[in-house]
Amino acid sequence: RRRLAPLNEDNGRFLLLAALIAAYLSAGATVFSALESPSEAAAQLRWNRTLHNFSRIFNISLPELRAFLRSYEAAMAAGIRVDALRPRWDFPGAFYFVGTVVSTIGFGMTTPATVAGKLFLIVYGLFGCAGTILFFNLFLERIISLLAFIMRACYERQLQRSGLLPSNFRRGPSVSGVGSLVGWKPSVYHVMLILGIFAITLSCCASAMYTAVEGWNYVDSLYYCFVTFSTIGFGDLVSNQKAAYQHQGLYRFGNFIFILMGVCCIYSLFNVISIIIKQVLNWVLKKFECRCCPKCHKSSTRLSRRNAITPGARLRRHNVAMDADGQYDSDTEGRRLSGEMISMRELTASSKVSLAILQKQLSETANGYPRNVCINTRQNGFSAGVGALAIMNNRLAETSDSR
Repeated sequence: RRRLAPLNEDNGRFLLLAALIAAYLSAGATVFSALESPSEAAAQLRWNRTLHNFSRIFNISLPELRAFLRSYEAAMAAGIRVDALRPRWDFPGAFYFVGTVVSTIGFGMTTPATVAGKLFLIVYGLFGCAGTILFFNLFLERIISLLAFIMRACYERQLQRSGLLPSNFRRGPSVSGVGSLVGWKPSVYHVMLILGIFAITLSCCASAMYTAVEGWNYVDSLYYCFVTFSTIGFGDLVSNQKAAYQHQGLYRFGNFIFILMGVCCIYSLFNVISIIIKQVLNWVLKKFECRCCPKCHKSSTRLSRRNAITPGARLRRHNVAMDADGQYDSDTEGRRLSGEMISMRELTASSKVSLAILQKQLSETANGYPRNVCINTRQNGFSAGVGALAIMNNRLAETSDSR
């Protein structure tokens, strides 16, 4: 009978994150239910009282009044309002709509009503959303590169002031770390702090504009900025919906720039926060490592007490580079006297492994591959992550494989 494979680190992290998300959703549902449910019940009570009073005062039956209200709800769903609004499907309105589609904001205040429009939206959104996600990833890569360049310059200036670098030191032509400070990477916590400050500043400026132009209070404007920039897009507050504004062209341009920069910035900030959440999960997994198996715990404790060099373990960890050296596949030759002694053949094999690993790293560096590429060929191409996660792993210090 085959035994089930042990739970590896990736699956353990996935299951732990799924459990935490479920607990987070349950806690959020409990809080929002406690906050909003009394208000909803009170609003429903007030509406029923108003409806009955209106029916009694104007001598209109409740079924007729409810039928009229259903027609009004259908008109609202179609985009018709009592106050005059700008046309929904002129070119500026349609451009606003496609922007909310490809950015996955999806306010919902404008939806296609024809069958042809709905079918076209499926194809249009498929390629548009994919291209926009690629644009967000490229923006993330460049904003991280810019922050790394600035933080690297500040770090070099700090080293020059402390006397660790000469005053006439010049930075190399590359920003990626091959120039002056080889291997230096910016801290993910510093990047998160900078992106957080920039996102807060951008939201405050945009909220001031919406408060002045739309007439909302400042809290509602901040709420709209977060809902829009995070692509949640509830649609209860939507900007640029009145028929006319003062300096309408300037306001539309400013609205577009704020939404574009806000979505890109919040997307980058979300990815940095996700990296920190992943580090917390790794820390939790290390705390629970081998505690469920007393046998492994005892063996690791016993091995930690022995003050011995064991290159055999190093050979097992780095078995990839030994594939080309067939004469070192067997450990039966060269009999060892005890656990604390090392055979000369084993020591020579360990040196061979270290030399092979060094040659592989030098070859990859010369060919332009990143320095943190995993040496183990048994891992697949997705071991370093894909998309935004791979960008963060390659460019930030706390996410590198050596940490």
